[in-house]
Amino acid sequence: MIIELLWQNPSLFVVWVLAVVFAITIHEFSHALLGFALGDRTAKDMGRLTLNPFAHLDFFGFFLLLIAGFGWGKPVPFNPYNLKAKKWGPAIVALAGPLSNLAAIVVFGLVLKLLSLYSSLTADNLLILFLVYLIQINMILMVFNLLPIPPLDGSKLLFSLLPASQNNIKFFLERYGPTLILFLILGDRLFNLNFFSWLFQNVYSLIINIIF
Repeated sequence: MIIELLWQNPSLFVVWVLAVVFAITIHEFSHALLGFALGDRTAKDMGRLTLNPFAHLDFFGFFLLLIAGFGWGKPVPFNPYNLKAKKWGPAIVALAGPLSNLAAIVVFGLVLKLLSLYSSLTADNLLILFLVYLIQINMILMVFNLLPIPPLDGSKLLFSLLPASQNNIKFFLERYGPTLILFLILGDRLFNLNFFSWLFQNVYSLIINIIF
């Protein structure tokens, strides 16, 4: 459990928390920004068009993240009927979150590479660890949210791609999507399915190979 770091290595715990807060904040803010840019004021009127992390953290979700290793931020609301792009608008707003995490991975990956080339900082330096955590956590948020299962962001893209004749798939996923996600998470934890571990490790290895 991440919370154990608080007693084992408080500095590392603080670095990890800061990285998580940054990743969640930029992810949720990007949803709000794209929704507003496409004509919907819902998120802005609810105080979500801000980089203030307290507007985006779900404290129960964050608490679970500390003790169980998984959690969530506060979802950003939007009204699809207010969006200028009726068909693709929800997908654009949804994908803004994962794309913001990808942008963060690129930026912090480049900073990490520059530091590895031109500084004498060692792998256990807190700045280096902070950058590594930023890359890892942004990667996890990006990949997890791209899964095409409601209420995750990837489902909005899937629903925009599905023809009307496949609405039965949409209705099924909207009804059972959260249960499916919970099953996948619990299966990973309780039955060692290692689906998420395998997915995250492979994507992270790919990112590191690209950076270095």
